Parts: sequence; structure tokens; C-alpha cells
Amino acid sequence: MRDTPLSNCERRFLLKAVEEKKRLDGRQTYDYRNIKITFGTDYGCCIVELGRTRVLCQVSCELVPPKDSRPTEGIMFFNLELSPMASPAFEPNRQSELLVMLNRQLERCLRNSKCIDTESLCVVSGEKVWQIRVDVHVLNHDGNLMDAASIAAISALSHFRRPDVAIQGRDITVFSPEERDPIPLSIYHMPICVSFAFFLQGSYLLVDPCEREERVKDGLLVIAMNKHREICSIQSSGGIMLLKDQVLRCSKIASVKVSEITELINKALENDRKIRKEGGKFGFAESMPKERITALKRDEAPVEMTDVQETANEIVNRTETPTEAVSSPVLVAMGTAQVGEGIVNSWGLDEDEEDEPQTEDTKTGSSNCKHTLYICSEKKKRLCVVQIFCMLQGLNVTTRIVKLKFLCRG
Repeated sequence: MRDTPLSNCERRFLLKAVEEKKRLDGRQTYDYRNIKITFGTDYGCCIVELGRTRVLCQVSCELVPPKDSRPTEGIMFFNLELSPMASPAFEPNRQSELLVMLNRQLERCLRNSKCIDTESLCVVSGEKVWQIRVDVHVLNHDGNLMDAASIAAISALSHFRRPDVAIQGRDITVFSPEERDPIPLSIYHMPICVSFAFFLQGSYLLVDPCEREERVKDGLLVIAMNKHREICSIQSSGGIMLLKDQVLRCSKIASVKVSEITELINKALENDRKIRKEGGKFGFAESMPKERITALKRDEAPVEMTDVQETANEIVNRTETPTEAVSSPVLVAMGTAQVGEGIVNSWGLDEDEEDEPQTEDTKTGSSNCKHTLYICSEKKKRLCVVQIFCMLQGLNVTTRIVKLKFLCRG
């Protein structure tokens, strides 16, 4: 499956951002993404996270016959795999151009630089030597796979321990970790790759390009260097020609980045060694923030706790009194009061009485009230309806009608 190509609008947007020295994730031109190194429960297993790029490295060993040309040296074998899980553009069981380039660059960086003492891997000259196998698996691809793979490989090699052996005559005894402590590899230095992406015919460069920035680049320069400012390998790809000043400028930037990454690797190794010595918990599961897979990428954040009672009191204090005052109740009869303007009350009336139209007095007059008494028959349950017509003095409004109903005793 091929990856989805960028549109012309996206391509112009990315190039315009590079010209203005801006990046999609807010970094500066020479900034690396956050690097996280986590070691597994077994020696020689680690996961490196470079932003959203994740790489898993596993180091293993076995006794094999040596090469005829080097009978006293061990064998270093490197294998890098691009899993379809990392990107839909990676196809399984296919040697792509990117895969071949990454494997060759990894071998130049670690094997040809002589960073590991291969003579210390010899058990019996010409018969048995240790073969160290480094398997790198790309878990997620978000750009700059070479840097992430080199960091993971050198970190796993530094963390790896091989079994101890004993030779008695022609017999070779391999001891388990419970019988004897495993032996670490002899590492002279730590070569680390630093990638530079060039844009617009080499006019602009970026350190640690992400996946979208790699799509619009014109060329790529990868420098493998250790903290002693020794260049182990240089590889340039793309259709641009770099000047001497550009290469020297990149090498100076790489020396600073390599020193920072080497310090980070040593710190991670020291923390793992300290935890194992103290008998604490270690491994990939312990690197999760809250021991829950749903909180894998969620960082802890402080929660502001407030008192509910204090908040309620503040809300009550901020409330304002109503602007319109409620009118005082008017006592109409014993046990009956009227509040507000009043409406027509049809409680206790028969249906024929409810249908009768109500009369309203629109005349203006004094504040005196007129009382009209209607005596109901026995069939209507002796209900007395008292209609009170009140005239509001000085106001030409419709008089409100209030019907007070009560049950007569005969």
C-alpha cells in the first residue's frame, strides 16, 4: 500500500513555514524532539521514542564458529525491519530502498566505527566466538528513523549482558545468570547519527525532520559522531550539492546534539542499574504513567480542589435582590388572602357555571367595593359564590374579578 501523497497546498505550506523558520510542532530549526529511553526486563532490550517515532531494539548472542579471515574476533550482525504497523507505506517481506539504506547506514555507524571490542567476544580461537545480533523493529514512523535506530541500538548494546563461560580442556561451559553474573560488552565509544534535511536547493536546513518535512526535502545529510567529536560516517542523499561550509556547520551542530544524547543514554543506564540493584520494579510496564493502558500517553496534572460550601456562599453573596417588590397579600375573608392582580377562579363550579361569561366593570369610581350575594339551590351543594367587583381609583383599567367560594352549612 502506497502512502498518501501530499497535495500542492500542503507542500507549499510546509516550504513556506521552512522559509519563515517555523515548524509544525513548534520547534526551532536545530531542536530535537523529546527523546525517551526505556529498558525492558531482559538485558539488551529497549524502546526509544523520538517524538512519535518509536523503535524497539533487542540484542541477543550465541556461540558460532568464527570467520576464516578473522578467527579471533566475534561477529556483529545488524538487522532492521520496517513493520506495516509503523506505516501503511511499509510492505512486509519486501526489500525497499529505504530499508536497504537504513541497514547499511546502521552497519557503518556501529560495526565499521569499531565501537565494540570484537576480540573480547572470542571464546576459543578459530573454534567458538560470540555472535552479537542486533534486531531493530520500527513500531511507529513519524520521521527520522535513522537517528532513532542508532540511539536504540547503542543503548541496547550498552545495556546488554552476555553469559559467562569457562573452558576446561576441550569443554566449554556456559553459565546461567543465576550461577554467575553476566558480563557486559566492551564499548569504546557511542556513535550516534544526527540527520539534517535540506530544503529549497540547500538554502534551509532542519535538524530531526518529521515525516511530513521529509516528504518535501530536497536532500538529507546523516552524520554519525561520538562525544569526542570523532566523525564515524557521513552519508548524503538527494539531488543537491553541499558546500564545504555547510558540511562543517552541520558537523558542529551534530557534536552538540551527540553530547546531549550521550548524556541522556548514560543517565538512563544509570537509573536502570540503580533500580535493579535496589530490587525495585523495572521494565516497559513500569514506564507507563498510571499502570493503565488507557493512560499510556496521559501525563499527570494537578487538580484544583475547592470547597463546595465556600463556592456556594460566594454565589449567594453575589446574587442581587429582585428589583420588583412583591405586593403584600390582601386579606379578603377569614382564612383567604389575595396576592398579585388576581385571576378568575373556577374552582368548585359546575360545568354550566364555568361556561357562563364573566362580566367586567370598566367604570372608574371610588375605592368602595360592591358585594353581590347569590344563594345557590340544594342541588348545587349549597355553594355560595361571592363576586367582588373592585374599582381601582383613578385608573381606567379593567376591574379584576375574584370569586371566593365556600361551603354553606344551610
